Amino acid sequence: MTPPEAPAQGNSLPGKQPPAVSSCSPVSVLQKRADFLLAARARRYGTSSMLVQARRRGSGEAEGIRVGFTCSKKIGNAVTRNRAKRRLRSVARDVIPELGRSGWDYVLVGKPGDTVAKPYTVLVDDFRRALNKLHGSDG
Repeated sequence: MTPPEAPAQGNSLPGKQPPAVSSCSPVSVLQKRADFLLAARARRYGTSSMLVQARRRGSGEAEGIRVGFTCSKKIGNAVTRNRAKRRLRSVARDVIPELGRSGWDYVLVGKPGDTVAKPYTVLVDDFRRALNKLHGSDG
């Protein structure tokens, strides 16, 4: 049995990658540096395994929920950074549809050692707690 993102005939289309977030929800991925910088200047909440930055977009900006992922070289080599980002994407896939709010941008920033080493359930709990805190003053 092939994974859902694998092509049925075994040949892949160039540039075709599995989605970073679930395609059934109105979630898109941040890609422009300017969007990451805007989120960095907005609300933030640090947990033991990640830093979560969030901002409410103004009217006239993109629709739905947008999420971005970043890990600096402090995390480790490329293999370690990619593993940390994969774990953060998985956490976002599980939590954003439940607790994310439309009209918001979220950026998950990996922490050295902790994002890769902590159990997955701790990452999920940390992200849930961060979203609840970030939205707590918002009503």
